[in-house]
Amino acid sequence: MSGNTLTDLFEEGLKEMYYVENQLVDVLEELSGEVDHDDIANAFRQHKGETEEHVNRLEEVFDRIGESPERKQVHALDGLVQDHQEFSDDDPEQNVLNLFDMTAAEKSEHLEIAAYGNLTFIADKLGHDEAADLLEANLREEEKALDKLKSLTEGYDVEAVPA
Repeated sequence: MSGNTLTDLFEEGLKEMYYVENQLVDVLEELSGEVDHDDIANAFRQHKGETEEHVNRLEEVFDRIGESPERKQVHALDGLVQDHQEFSDDDPEQNVLNLFDMTAAEKSEHLEIAAYGNLTFIADKLGHDEAADLLEANLREEEKALDKLKSLTEGYDVEAVPA
């Protein structure tokens, strides 16, 4: 595939987000079981359900543009997952792990927000109005998830985290 057209760029971006969202379904499940704070675990579980809906919407976007859903690896996400694995393998104190997990989730939300913002813009430019609406719905949910994570992080009792 060459990236010579706006359509190529759009389709590659969709494939990347399809990869990201599918990976995050599993990651969010893992995170919800790893933290020991009910509000954080619930936020991860709730966002897992939203992420499953994001996958469904992406599949609908692929259908609307006449393409089959495909995944394209996103090394930025893989790096975040690897960083998490390395951090948790060091067996950190639970409060430190809780905080790390929230900040790692915030990083992934920023990646998703940037990608969905770009994809929505490109879909509009290509005249894919229904696809743009679906992508915009994912974008808005990602923004709300980031806001919730920021609130949880800012409200977290850092006094309980060893200095």
